[in-house]
Amino acid sequence: MTMTAAAIHEDMGTRIEEALRRRFVHHSAAAEAYGSEFAALWRAAADHSLGGKLVRPRLLLDIHHALTPGDVGSATLTPAAVEVAAHIELLHYAFLLHDDVIDGDLTRRKRPNLIGALAAGTPAATEEDALHWARSSAILMGDLLLTAAVMGFARADVPADVRSRLLDLVEETIVETVAGEHTDVALSHGIIAPDLTTILSMSVYKTATYSFSLPLRAAALLSGSSVSAERTLTSVGRHIGLAYQLQDDLLCVFGDHRAHGKDAFSDLREGKETAIIAYARSTDAWDDIAPRFGSAELSMRDAEGLRDQLRACGAEAFVTDLVGDQLDAVHTLLADAQLTGEIGADAAHTILSTVSRLEGRRA
Repeated sequence: MTMTAAAIHEDMGTRIEEALRRRFVHHSAAAEAYGSEFAALWRAAADHSLGGKLVRPRLLLDIHHALTPGDVGSATLTPAAVEVAAHIELLHYAFLLHDDVIDGDLTRRKRPNLIGALAAGTPAATEEDALHWARSSAILMGDLLLTAAVMGFARADVPADVRSRLLDLVEETIVETVAGEHTDVALSHGIIAPDLTTILSMSVYKTATYSFSLPLRAAALLSGSSVSAERTLTSVGRHIGLAYQLQDDLLCVFGDHRAHGKDAFSDLREGKETAIIAYARSTDAWDDIAPRFGSAELSMRDAEGLRDQLRACGAEAFVTDLVGDQLDAVHTLLADAQLTGEIGADAAHTILSTVSRLEGRRA
């Protein structure tokens, strides 16, 4: 029986959600043995992690489907692929929890995140006590989800050699993501110099590795693709991920916050070191920009003034061109991979569909 592409995509989302719910139900039930508060933490984590866009697990299953031999239009999702995809989403949520603690955030997408919700619902003596409880809980839940993700890879119903390579992949992913986050914090406190090369490397490690290279490489491993195909998909994921992060930076400064949902000019208030700022530092405009960059009291009017200066000095155009370079590199890599037979037309088309959604992205 064949299925349309839309039906297959919908089935993917349903199966990922079901796998995630099973994981949370299992962990919540097991947590009861350690007290009601601990079980409640698992249930709260489930409430905040379920119902997302599932970008990373969907990418894995889309590519796995495209790489796996079978009849056109047939659903070739294996239980192992669905489980690995679900555990990639758990890894994502673990990173988000730790990121919210590091950044001191209480909201995500204009609603309370896990920390904000726990702090608001905690009958602590003081607000400080409530925040400490909530942030501590987020750190611990992030640790638990990180462990659950790794164990999910380890328990995947795949041949031993594939499991070993999956574990190497998830270890490499965690190390690179943590290294990227560590560099990001160092940049924000002026511990290391904010040069363009360092900022771009940080973006690849912090965002591209786990958001794009991980699901693409996992799909290749699970479908039995060649080592050369996996290597190509690693590079493709890095270029897509860097383009995605650079677009995020552009949206925060130059985009419409009503469309993208991020706090307007938050990067400018926080003094976030991005490729936009790295370029601006190299121009004569920096002397005028520097005094207001990183001011928590930055007014909307001043922020709009900074935006206009960043645009006038060429920073917006420079980073927009960087995004274009990354997407061009993806097209070139996939064209070459099809010529050599490393990656088939279906997989290349699926990846390019993802790239097309990035082009002209507003949110």
